[in-house]
Amino acid sequence: MNEIAYRSWVEVSRERIARNFRLVREMVGPDVEVMPVVKADAYRHGANEVSTVLERAGARWLAVSSVEEGVLLREAGIRARILVMADFLPGEREALLEHRLTPAIHSLADVPELDRLAAKRDVVVPYHLKIDSGLGRLGTRSPAEEILETVSPTRNAQCEGFMTHFASAALYDSEQTNEQIASFNATTRALRNGGLRPSYSHLSATIPIAYARREAWGNMVRPGHAIYGYVSPVRGAGPPSLLSVKPALEWKAAILEIKEVPAGTPIGYGAIFRAESAMRVGVLSVGYADGLPHRLSNKGKVIAAGRIVPILGAVSMDLTAVDLSQTPSLRVGDSVTLLGEDGGSRIDAQQIARTAGTISYSVLCGISARVKRVYI
Repeated sequence: MNEIAYRSWVEVSRERIARNFRLVREMVGPDVEVMPVVKADAYRHGANEVSTVLERAGARWLAVSSVEEGVLLREAGIRARILVMADFLPGEREALLEHRLTPAIHSLADVPELDRLAAKRDVVVPYHLKIDSGLGRLGTRSPAEEILETVSPTRNAQCEGFMTHFASAALYDSEQTNEQIASFNATTRALRNGGLRPSYSHLSATIPIAYARREAWGNMVRPGHAIYGYVSPVRGAGPPSLLSVKPALEWKAAILEIKEVPAGTPIGYGAIFRAESAMRVGVLSVGYADGLPHRLSNKGKVIAAGRIVPILGAVSMDLTAVDLSQTPSLRVGDSVTLLGEDGGSRIDAQQIARTAGTISYSVLCGISARVKRVYI
């Protein structure tokens, strides 16, 4: 193997990002707008680069969580429409208008405030009204009559979309998603009957797209996980996933040291692993400060020279030990794969999550900023 220039790095496939987007677009058809979610630095794939790839692939909308995330994309040259899904804080509002970001409005009290700010600039600012249909987080729970009373008088703030967020989309043994769809449809139907007829209606992230829950699509969808190559399994009697996306990110780390140790040797903090026999131990230049979950201590795996090998002892802040007894060809400066494929072996974020007792979103978003991003 060749020497590498980084201690720990991820390789992100531009082609897979674009392909995953195209698969979603083909899935929903031409009448449904696809708005990829690039919040949290595009699930740590790198928001600027990913957004550029998606824009070139035909994405006309992107979704972020905060105004700051949207501003960074604008400064990187992104021209697509950007929906800010979870930020209308007082200190951020001027930047929102300055950078032509579209806010999701969660509270009716914010509608006249947006109207005032837009009038001050003598511009018309579109927004998407978020309705709390049952998640119990952001979104208005006001009845349609109250919404109409608040929204109708505004002139410079214009409602462009209705949106909601599902709480239990993957739980087919629960009626919550059906109840949320019914609640959202009842509210938006009353609003449309009252004269409020925005261009967009969107409810769904990856799960309802992948499992073809078409009644939940509206005319816009917000895929996040699928763009990066993942579709979570559902619980209960759900249909098979129809979306064949592939992970776009591989995570690797360099071997910093290799040592031969005798039987009985303790490895790492707390000596929670002791060699049962003589073994070859590799010390990797990656740890929990890089985002490798500490809960992988003594039970996680990596891929070394195409073989699945165990993590030995505790994952520490900067270093992790693995068993290289069956991979004599590896040397200091070679790399192992923490997440990805090598020689027919594969470890993905969902496998890591199951071992660590978390979710695949957390595994991806937990990859630290100090891990170098390489685009291929």
